[in-house]
Amino acid sequence: MAASLSGKKIVFVTGNAKKLEEVIQILGDKFPCTLVAQKIDLPEYQGEPDEISIRKCQEAARQVQGPVLVEDTCLCFNALGGLPGPYIKWFLEKLKPEGLHQLLAGFQDKSAYALCTFALSTGDPSEPVRLFRGRTSALLSKENPSCLVPPWTEAALSRVPDPKQKANGKRS
Repeated sequence: MAASLSGKKIVFVTGNAKKLEEVIQILGDKFPCTLVAQKIDLPEYQGEPDEISIRKCQEAARQVQGPVLVEDTCLCFNALGGLPGPYIKWFLEKLKPEGLHQLLAGFQDKSAYALCTFALSTGDPSEPVRLFRGRTSALLSKENPSCLVPPWTEAALSRVPDPKQKANGKRS
């Protein structure tokens, strides 16, 4: 698959210019393709993170009629068996960050991880979608308000001044 994409333009499905910048920075100047951002409305699939990423990628490739890269982010609490996982967007909308911490109030285990899954398609439906994952572990602490800010938000990234430190985040 990598050879078939060398030198080609890949549509990175996002409406967030900062996310595109971050991904380009992480991939570095040796990445053999050009990433261009395009906002595409995709269905909100349900399931396990890999399954969701693959389905989103397949649908994006169908719409674009070419190579695509999609990203899906999860926040998983170990005490909750990995939930809210890919449903973090809705949990945040309804509960806010403070409510996420309250979900863990009855559990000793306050550990969590952010999981970022990239799915890449050549645009050829006969070829499998390739998955790439980054994972960052954390302990949520009420005493540390920054832990209540999801690590992929602008507020959290603005606290990381060094691009090398950003490269150690969940997307890398």
